[in-house]
This record gives sequence, C-alpha cells and structure tokens, in this order.
Amino acid sequence: MTTVDHCNQPGLRPYLDARQDMLAQLDLIVDSELVGLEQLSNRILADDIRSPIDVPSFANSAMDGYALRAADLQEGVALTLVGTSLAGQPFNSRVAAGECVRIMTGAALPLGADTVVMQEHCRSEHNLIYPQGTISEGQNVRLPAEDLAQGERVFAAGTRINARVLAVLSSLGLEQLYVRRPLTVALLSTGDELKSPGELLGPGEIYDSNRIGIHAMLQRLGVTVIDYGIIKDDPEQIRSAFLKAANEADAIITSGGVSVGDADYTKQVLEDVGRIGFWKLAVKPGKPFAFGHINDSPFFGLPGNPVSAAVTFHLLVRPALARLTGETLPAPVTLQATAMMAFKKSPGRMDFQRGIVSTQPDGSLGVVAAGAQSSGVFSAMATANCLLHLEQDRGNVAQGEQVTLELIDGLYW
Repeated sequence: MTTVDHCNQPGLRPYLDARQDMLAQLDLIVDSELVGLEQLSNRILADDIRSPIDVPSFANSAMDGYALRAADLQEGVALTLVGTSLAGQPFNSRVAAGECVRIMTGAALPLGADTVVMQEHCRSEHNLIYPQGTISEGQNVRLPAEDLAQGERVFAAGTRINARVLAVLSSLGLEQLYVRRPLTVALLSTGDELKSPGELLGPGEIYDSNRIGIHAMLQRLGVTVIDYGIIKDDPEQIRSAFLKAANEADAIITSGGVSVGDADYTKQVLEDVGRIGFWKLAVKPGKPFAFGHINDSPFFGLPGNPVSAAVTFHLLVRPALARLTGETLPAPVTLQATAMMAFKKSPGRMDFQRGIVSTQPDGSLGVVAAGAQSSGVFSAMATANCLLHLEQDRGNVAQGEQVTLELIDGLYW
C-alpha cells in the first residue's frame, strides 16, 4: 500500500474532515407544527414520545387455546370448559379450580387463569378438556406492559416516521404529534449545454439528469422543492438565481459550475454573494463539491457529472439536511466483502466505487463493479446496490482482497 499525504494535492480536503467541518457550521433551522396521524408519514419527530398507556394494557393470550390455572395441570386430569374469551369480548367470570376457558389470540386472560395451552396440545371430549404434554405456568400469556410501560420513552426526537414507527404511534392511541416543518430547498442546474427532457438536443447539448434525480431524492426525504430549472452559464443570471433562492428557501442545491473551467461560475458567484466553507474534496467521484452560505441559507454545489452529484448528495448533502431538520441520522452500516475482481484505484483520494454485492455459495459476501466507474456513467450507478469505501491511501484492489462497502438501497436511492 502506497501512502500519499493529501497535502500533496493542494486544496483537497479529506472527506471526513470536510464532513465534520460542514456539520459543525449547521444547526436546526425549522420550527415544529402539530400534525394529524394521517399526515405523519416521513416527518421528523420534534419531541420525545412517551407511552401514555401500558402496552398491552391487560394480560392476553398469545395463542388460540385454553386459559386455565397452572395448579390444575396434572397428567390425565380433565378440566371443565366454562366459557369463551374472544378479542374484544372477554370472559367476565373467574376461572375456578378444575375449570378452563376457550380463548383466542389477543383475547383478555380471564381472572383466575395464569396459563394458556395451545389448542393443538389439548384433547376435547364433549365439555371436558385434557391438556397434554409439558406445560409451564405463564405459558403463551402476554403480560401487561410487556411491550411498553406507561411513561416509557418510545421514540426520541429526531426520529423519521416510517410505516413501522407510525404503527407503534397508532397503537398508543396518539392522533396528533409535533413534527418538524418540511425543509424548503431551492434546486437548480447550471450549464449552456443542458436541456430539459422532451426538448430537442442541439450540437453538444445533453439532457439535465442531475436536477431530476436530486429532485426525486429530495421528495423521498419529505423536502419541499422549489425547482429553478436550468440557469445559463452567465454570472449575472446565476447571481440573480442564487439571491432569489436564498430569499425563498431554507437551503440551496445546485449542480454544475463548480469545476475550474472557463465557464464554471458557481464558485465565483458564491464568493461574491456569500461565503465558501470549503471547495474541492479528496474524494472520487465528487472532487469539485462546494459548501457555503448565501445569507443564512446553506449552499451545496454538486459537481456536474451525474455520478459525482449523486454520490456527494449521499455523502454530504443528506447528513447536512438531517442536521437542518433535526433528524437523527443513523450511522451507515458497513460490511466486509471479498473483491471478486480487481478494482483500479490510485492513492490520494477516498474512492466510493459503485458495486454489486451478493451472497456467495459459502455464505460470505462478494462484490463486483457495477459497470464502468466513470463519473459520467450513470447507467452503472442505477444497477449498483452498494458503494465501496476504498481508503484514501489505498492503491489498486486485487481480486480476493477484503473491501468495506455500504448498501445504498434505502430511503432515497
């Protein structure tokens, strides 16, 4: 392994250093609002949620069977069936010695009973029930507060409400909660070469895919998007769009114009109307990424190459948006896998190559490249299910070596 100091490449910030610096400059910027249960999906909790009740609130059966007293369980002894307990229709008398009650899953355990025997482990003759096999006291009984106790914290502030969280909130009887207001993001692309899908392409022109893809990812994150469309490579038009966006949105995301070409004006205009936090990272793809502020609005300048734009959105913009909305973003789960082919890698930048990971016949994980690794080849990105985390100082990866990867089939990919 060859060691290369990032300082040998002037102006490049290591990824983790840049990410930490960026997040330190950001804070929660949206207030909270009271929202009904039916509108809570994909919102961010503004407060801790504590259970107002015990869950379950009463002892109930985990099985279809017979509720009885464990003290009555003796080999060959018959119990008299005295009633039935259904979900929502409990048996309202006490189970006495030598008695049992037919009970369904979720039904309240009758007074006096302490055990439920599965119906498959009972023999029935007329009105007599013969429990069979080894049965222990408390078997198949769900106790009060076994899931959640009244006053217990269920979810912390900053939790994103998905279907599973929503189901738990519903089970607590909650119908309104305070959640964070959706973030408003201004989105635009820059470039004379860009056309919107549906328009005819002229010589040297391409369709704008970055804005469409980023828009979709923002929508899946519950963000309100103000789409400014395509801005020509003209400093005055870019300046006007940036100032308007800073006045109308909580944050600004652009793609293109952050490289060092003669027509790349984004960085120049950002310096004129705002301030730059950093520009150019020791990552691949995505070196020309700009972060800064225009007035109070955080600014994220994504590279023009589509793979670079998507990867830097994942690595940097996603956690930044979480910070702005108060969302607690779990650390990505990384896995170890065997390289099933060689991967080209030059020391000097952390490389997030796109891969396809799968389980091998021996149960281990193996990964191959998801097509060409050029930052302009998005079709390969679309087939990938993971990002390889190839360390900054690492060189080429030989077949059979271990690599770290992160799954990318998630909320917004």
